[in-house]
Amino acid sequence: MVEIPFRRAMSFAYERLEPVSPLIRRIVARNPGPFTYKGTGTYVVGHGRVAVIDPGPALEEHVGALLQALRGETVTHIVVTHTHRDHSPAAAALRRATGARTYGFGPHGGEAGGDAIEEGADRAFVPDVPLREGDTLEGPGWRLAALHTPGHTSNHLCFALPEERALFSGDHVMGWSTSVIAPPDGDMRHYLASLDKLLGREDAVLWPTHGPAITEPKAHVAAFIAHRRERTEAILHRLAAGDETIPAMVAAIYAGLDPRLRGAAGRSVLAHLVALIEEGRVRCDGAARLDARFRLA
Repeated sequence: MVEIPFRRAMSFAYERLEPVSPLIRRIVARNPGPFTYKGTGTYVVGHGRVAVIDPGPALEEHVGALLQALRGETVTHIVVTHTHRDHSPAAAALRRATGARTYGFGPHGGEAGGDAIEEGADRAFVPDVPLREGDTLEGPGWRLAALHTPGHTSNHLCFALPEERALFSGDHVMGWSTSVIAPPDGDMRHYLASLDKLLGREDAVLWPTHGPAITEPKAHVAAFIAHRRERTEAILHRLAAGDETIPAMVAAIYAGLDPRLRGAAGRSVLAHLVALIEEGRVRCDGAARLDARFRLA
């Protein structure tokens, strides 16, 4: 079994903007949970004229604490990695308070069928300025470069901060847990390609939106890739053993799983199965859905 070098220890205080590096500060929202860990980490990049990355959920106390901490400074960019409700909804309140424009790949993609998984989709967010691969945002002493990393969502972006060889990895790569890939918007083949993209980079540190920094990115990303390949083989093994349904596969593969995570596990298994169907290794009668039946091709 693949051993992922999870990192779960982190020191922070809710509703307090704290420095975590020379150019980066973080404030953690009080929204802990099975998908958010200790809560959403909103990052502030720079000093004086700053960018805010993933403003977080629509919690008045979180936005208020952020604005109070930034008194005397100017927010020039409001940046969103992707449109889940623990990441982007506070952008609206922050935009009203500061006048800064919002930046992201685009609105939430896919059908509404998977919106209840994880923290749910934020379909209200539409960026003022759409970003694509390689687009940059700049301020005094800092520059952010966008990397399109679809998979967790189709509109997921990571942001490189070359001054510190850092990458804000959103939910694409986290230290405390693997990411949920939930069709129809989540896509396993795209996710693995996006992991390969990160494996080819020379980042010194990843700053996920949930959990602590990842200080050995290559080893961590390589373990994530190996974990997904192992999960694919486990699903093929269950199909060969006669399991035809996703609930049966989840019960066999995710022994001892927190009941709150069964829905997400089922979605991840579905994402693997969709990828296997596209590769011609698995068949499904009709559309690939949570209640469908699957078999080896």
